[in-house]
Amino acid sequence: MGRPGPASQAKRQRERMKGERHQEKEERREQRKELKKERERLIAEGRDPDLDGIVPGPQMSDIES
Repeated sequence: MGRPGPASQAKRQRERMKGERHQEKEERREQRKELKKERERLIAEGRDPDLDGIVPGPQMSDIES
């Protein structure tokens, strides 16, 4: 007979870690889906998401020099 105690404990721990990694991956996928929807919405409004928030003109580093 083998040792049922430690092996099953280790397996439960591995399975728990596997489940946690799976959950984290699902959360990241959901975040990417939301970002993609937001990006598509901005494009539909005629705004470029890459340029959103950029202010033309002198930058702070230019003023200080």
